[in-house]
Amino acid sequence: MTTKKNLVKTMLMETKGNVSLDINQYATAERTVLVYLAGKNNLSESLQTNLEQMKAGSKHIGNNTLLAFVRRDIQGEQPWLARISNGELADSLSLDDMGISTSNMQACNPELMEQVLKYAYSHYPANEYGLVLGGHSTGWLIEQEPGDTRAFGVDNGDGYTYSSRNRRWINVPTMASVLERVSHLKFIFADCCNFMCLETMYELRNVTDYIIGSPAEIPAEGAPYEQIMPALFEKNTFCSSIIDIYHRTQNGKVPLSVVKTSAMDQLASATRYALDIVQEKIGNGYADTQGLIHYGYSASSIQFHQEYNLFYDAGDFFRSQLSESDYRQWKQALDEAVVEKRFAKEWRTCMTWRYIYSDFEMTEEKYHGVSMYVPQDPSTEYGTYYARNNEDIKQLKWYQSVGW
Repeated sequence: MTTKKNLVKTMLMETKGNVSLDINQYATAERTVLVYLAGKNNLSESLQTNLEQMKAGSKHIGNNTLLAFVRRDIQGEQPWLARISNGELADSLSLDDMGISTSNMQACNPELMEQVLKYAYSHYPANEYGLVLGGHSTGWLIEQEPGDTRAFGVDNGDGYTYSSRNRRWINVPTMASVLERVSHLKFIFADCCNFMCLETMYELRNVTDYIIGSPAEIPAEGAPYEQIMPALFEKNTFCSSIIDIYHRTQNGKVPLSVVKTSAMDQLASATRYALDIVQEKIGNGYADTQGLIHYGYSASSIQFHQEYNLFYDAGDFFRSQLSESDYRQWKQALDEAVVEKRFAKEWRTCMTWRYIYSDFEMTEEKYHGVSMYVPQDPSTEYGTYYARNNEDIKQLKWYQSVGW
């Protein structure tokens, strides 16, 4: 019987002998897209399916280059980079092949991420570059200690369970600093949960033209890679094509949006003005968030608390707090930034919908496509948790700009 592990080894052996370390032999492509798969975690089982879908979709990408960096939970397998072309792994490179020497092979190691991206974009040159982030994400949240559910990726290191204390994430400010040192990106497609929050969009505004993803949870298997492969390489319509295909293949049960990063500074200015109004209204208190759309939650051990609502819909919040005219003025700036969005009445969650998301109504009017953190009262029952997030948000440039 051919096992998944043996299949991977066979794929690598079939391509290894054809590797040329002088990758610059390839002509400059129109666009190079790197799919960065941080999968040494409980998503590892899905990665083989993702790769097979990419291989099938690679037959329809024209004069472009598709790359995949793969890090997954297969014992003895090191991370590798592959070029995928015409349904095959045309090249497969180990870290040694790429001249990358590090004792920390975790996909969320900033040094490793930077070296992989620099190698990929310099050795497979193109007129434009795109990046797909595959893995877990919890928006802007900051990792404070090993094992915390924070930001992007999670890599279990030498452990083989999701609870491994060796696991690491990469925080968004750190990711932004990594991306600032590599080629400017046409887009980032975040195939991970809760990525579309204003804090993250603002942090990444200088490294990419567009960010595509969901403010909510997404399916564990991720995007339909075979169908979206051609869309990743469309010249002008890639944003709408990607979210249209993703939305359709999930029967409309995944909210999606596209942010044009050049509009984020203007949105920050409008948000600062709006928050001045809110703060004058609430004084030294905290805004009422009851009934507002929220896209995520947090867990303490195995206990889930509905009071731990995170990632409130930014527009739904201001719609509830501002006058109609002030809200419309703020929304005009939002509409310049959120250039595409697709509505979902509900979405797939690892918990039951009624348990986590029964405290609000999801409507197209209330849905704005991006989330925003709203400081919570630390004197409540779960105040320690709220106090931590109220402090952590201060590390984000969004907070420093809007004065929240």
